[in-house]
Amino acid sequence: MMGCNTLGVVEQNENFPSFEWSTSNKANSSFTVSDTNSLYNIYIVIRHEDAYHYNNLWVNVTTQAPNTAPVKQQLELILAQSNKGWLGQGVDDIFTHRIRITQSPVKLKMGQYHFTIEHTMRENPLKSVLSAGIRVEKVAS
Repeated sequence: MMGCNTLGVVEQNENFPSFEWSTSNKANSSFTVSDTNSLYNIYIVIRHEDAYHYNNLWVNVTTQAPNTAPVKQQLELILAQSNKGWLGQGVDDIFTHRIRITQSPVKLKMGQYHFTIEHTMRENPLKSVLSAGIRVEKVAS
């Protein structure tokens, strides 16, 4: 994968101005796969402030694999539970969630992958969201 380190991880995040995610501001990520023998997990990465008003986040994720048509899926990302609070890792009032969107590790085709993430929440702009992105991790063999 292009831009990855020796651990086989690439993460690309789009930062949102003024910590507000507008529906017109889509998070875009691209990476190249060269190792087609390995398995990968794919995650959505969300960073938000403690002031974020919701326990969840609805997003549309469009994935374009090499030589295929784009595939769009709507996902509900659970960010908090009433009995546990925020589920992500927190530092001060900033929380980072890495939520796996592949049910099990997947094989990827050789070539360029493109991801687009857009929120579909009713609030626009969505306040207290710092960034959104994609993380691709090679599964240790």
